[in-house]
Amino acid sequence: MNTTILIVDDEARYRDLYARVLRDAGFDVLEAEDVAAALKSIGKDAPAMVVSDVRMPGASGLDLLRRARADQPGLPFLLVTAYADVREAVDALKLGAVDYLAKPVDLDELLAAVRDALGVHGDGDADVPASALEGIVAESPAMRAVLRDAWRVAGSDATVLLTGESGSGKEVVAQFIHVNSARRDKALVTVNCAAVAPTLLPSELFGHEKGAFTGAVAKRKGFFREAHEGTLFLDEIGDMPLELQASLLRATETGRITPVGADREVAVDCRLIAATNRNLEEDVAQGRFRQDLFYRLNVITIDIPPLRERPEDIAPLARFFLNKGAAEARRLSRAAAQALQNHPWPGNVRELANAMAHVRLLSQTDVILPEHLPPAVRKSAAKAVPEAPAVARPKLPEETKTLEQQEFEAVAAALKQTGGNRTHAAQLLGITRRGLIYKLKRLGLG
Repeated sequence: MNTTILIVDDEARYRDLYARVLRDAGFDVLEAEDVAAALKSIGKDAPAMVVSDVRMPGASGLDLLRRARADQPGLPFLLVTAYADVREAVDALKLGAVDYLAKPVDLDELLAAVRDALGVHGDGDADVPASALEGIVAESPAMRAVLRDAWRVAGSDATVLLTGESGSGKEVVAQFIHVNSARRDKALVTVNCAAVAPTLLPSELFGHEKGAFTGAVAKRKGFFREAHEGTLFLDEIGDMPLELQASLLRATETGRITPVGADREVAVDCRLIAATNRNLEEDVAQGRFRQDLFYRLNVITIDIPPLRERPEDIAPLARFFLNKGAAEARRLSRAAAQALQNHPWPGNVRELANAMAHVRLLSQTDVILPEHLPPAVRKSAAKAVPEAPAVARPKLPEETKTLEQQEFEAVAAALKQTGGNRTHAAQLLGITRRGLIYKLKRLGLG
């Protein structure tokens, strides 16, 4: 059976990413950078399917669809665009496209669309190799899915945007991507954009010449050049001053920077990972973040769920932090572990790490009891009500249904309404796709 996929995109970073994901799933892949090259490949190599960007210089993906389908009406097309344009989507579907995905592409949806179009249904993707997970604590399905996506993109140079609440683990995921990339032997340079004074940030990022301003007594390379051939991680990118975002956009587009006080540009080669706990789309709408920079950063988005949505990780992480660097292992009592589960962890993994530091310093026993935990955690445990044992879900009047029963029915109804499409179901429910996947597993629907 022919399972060759032709990827058409004028940007190499997208072609490389999609090619890696599809090859890992067992497909053969061809690449073309424009419509002319794509038409030549279709005529010569006869791919089984085409995955094409819509907006490219010159002829568009819709033009490619029209011309290719004129000669090969049965050739499946999946169109991708960075612009969620409803009119283009309708035009594409009228012309016979099998689906239409908006960037940043959900890689699970990309694979599902390709498999559905070709009638190829695998038994799932291979797990992340155990060697890559060394030092990573992730037992929950939600966090395993995050690491699977991070593993997929690590081998490319695609820009990654990490989203999630403060303390949820965005820096850990950035480190995971770097150490599993081809740049692992070079530097990972981390910059917290919120922690550097706005007046100093241009000099910190791009460097400066000696004498460029008062106090510049020596030349400085800057973070971009320190990350040359490695990875630059810009944490809290949403807090970057608006006036500096234009310079960052140019650096990401051209691979060139201008140090403060310099009269010429300098070439840099670094992979960019950005992170934020803000809603950048809302910031764009309110004029606090540049739309063009948002699209540039938003090649692949990975959303890290808060700790309260991955309870399977709480006890393993607590044990990890409790015994980090310890000569002898200490263990959590059953009651202490339950108390940790009952706490909502508004500060996420960072709060849990601090709680275990509290325990290490103030308790002298080998077995950790609830009274050894920080006051806030003990208070949550005292308020917790024991959960009822799991039972079959009978049909009950609406006013007597539990929240879990209502949630079960809402999720099931959304899946039925969307024909099982998880992305569309998540949109109906007003949650992220990652959040939906976690709910499906918790509710026994996944």
